[in-house]
Amino acid sequence: MPEFVFTYRSQKGYIPTAETVAAWYAWFDGMGDKLIELGRPVVDRVSIGESNPERTELGGYTIVRADDLNGALAIAEGCPALGFGGGIEVGLLGQVHDRAASS
Repeated sequence: MPEFVFTYRSQKGYIPTAETVAAWYAWFDGMGDKLIELGRPVVDRVSIGESNPERTELGGYTIVRADDLNGALAIAEGCPALGFGGGIEVGLLGQVHDRAASS
């Protein structure tokens, strides 16, 4: 089954509260066996290029399984960051090509 990375964009200056942490864990728990890696929060960051750092900042990531991109989007739609002024990007993970094979 394909794997997807969710990257979270938190509202600038976002500080978790007991309520928002509970919302995140409820969402993660609801993913069941589709959750591959809970991921980790980002505690410091630097942006390069077009990442809209004026409104949001990188908040963390999660790895999930889904049948396809639409299935991953269905999971992502429940992301708590969407209710806190943040966002989420969903990306299909590919394979890393062997360096020796490309020489």
